[in-house]
Amino acid sequence: MRCALILACVAALGGLVELAALSTGRQIHSAETPGTLPRYDGAKLVRPEGYREWVFLSSGLGMNYNPAAGSVDQFTNSFVPQSAYQAFLASGKWPDKTVFVLEERAAESKGSINKSGHFQTDLNGLAVEVKDETHFADKWAYFSFRGDAASAEALPKAQCWQCHNDNAAVEHTFVQFYPTLKPVAQKFGTYTK
Repeated sequence: MRCALILACVAALGGLVELAALSTGRQIHSAETPGTLPRYDGAKLVRPEGYREWVFLSSGLGMNYNPAAGSVDQFTNSFVPQSAYQAFLASGKWPDKTVFVLEERAAESKGSINKSGHFQTDLNGLAVEVKDETHFADKWAYFSFRGDAASAEALPKAQCWQCHNDNAAVEHTFVQFYPTLKPVAQKFGTYTK
């Protein structure tokens, strides 16, 4: 009986510690958030699973930072784990081990009963941004998953890292395109654009 009471107290204390950590902006990953931390296979990032159950940040249509002749408009949907989102809301900063998924989907205008506008269809690719201060010398790294690739190598620094470094509103993230997060960053003074 005494042992059961001690275990119940320890469990309750653990819940209070996690709640306090979230309220101060620190991130705690537990067994309740599998798949939200970056996983590696050697030097490669393992494709994030279950990201569609994360927090949806925003969607873009036809956004292109390096327009090429003949590029096709597509939707981009941004997702981040709940724990990273909560930490951002509490501090205006992204905690270490934050994973962003940018899902790239084809845009169609003709289908079913649709008469105007665009809707999303097939998955074209998956771009992933990771903040991992112990794994990457520059803290942030970028990956592109094509098809059903299970893992991907970090892209060259000149490809995505430099653009994010030069143009991101908060750390290496384009919070300027996330209408629900921009005011949070402005409130905490972490918004730089």
